[in-house]
Amino acid sequence: MIRVVSWNIAGRREPWRQLLKMDADVALLQEARNPPPDTVPEVEVGGEPWLKDQFDRWCRVVRLSDRVRVEHFTQIDPISVAKSDQMPVSGIGINAGARIVPETGEPFIAVSMYARWMRPHPTTGSKWSVGFQDGSAHRAISDLSAFIGHEDPGTHRILVAGDLNMNPDSLPANQEYWIQRERTVWMRMEALGFEYLGPHDGPTFHTNRGSPEQPSTQLDHVFASRGFSESITARALNKPAEWGASDHCRLVIEVSP
Repeated sequence: MIRVVSWNIAGRREPWRQLLKMDADVALLQEARNPPPDTVPEVEVGGEPWLKDQFDRWCRVVRLSDRVRVEHFTQIDPISVAKSDQMPVSGIGINAGARIVPETGEPFIAVSMYARWMRPHPTTGSKWSVGFQDGSAHRAISDLSAFIGHEDPGTHRILVAGDLNMNPDSLPANQEYWIQRERTVWMRMEALGFEYLGPHDGPTFHTNRGSPEQPSTQLDHVFASRGFSESITARALNKPAEWGASDHCRLVIEVSP
């Protein structure tokens, strides 16, 4: 059994220490800065992100145990042909990928995905001060498409998890415009052969005015290639006592051999 943790750590240091206490094998992190010095000897972080000087919080794939080998994909500019150890990336800080090789069982690809908020172009005159997140999600999905090489999803072993900053099923009916925009993300993932795995056990995020005792909504999600998905379970550590040191709770994903 391979234990994967997906977590938006909001650029904080304490989550790195909490990860080391979880007996997990791999972490898929979002909004991660470099690990604090006291954790560096115990974690293996992937190579430098693409356009590293333009953003300070990144998606990361992190090895946490000796039960797996993690072969990180080097991020490069979007090109039509990539080498076996490369991953073309079209957005800043929206994804990171690696090949996970367990001691026993088949390897699989793991991708940390983050749908960053993007503000509308000044020419729109828009009052959406926060912006939109589906644009980043679609860029990340386009990058993910590079790992889809056959029509049959059963030929792929891909796990995708992270903070999408959206949940169309939680929006009120009077926000039909945003419901439709957000659903296009799930539709594209389904078209690529991914099954949505939830988790289905409640909110994963609280606002600055909220707390683990008062979470607001689910923003963190898990997908896997159909077929491969049958060997995967996902749950949210969203009880107050287990929430962790971020505004997002941890997702624990277990991959059977």
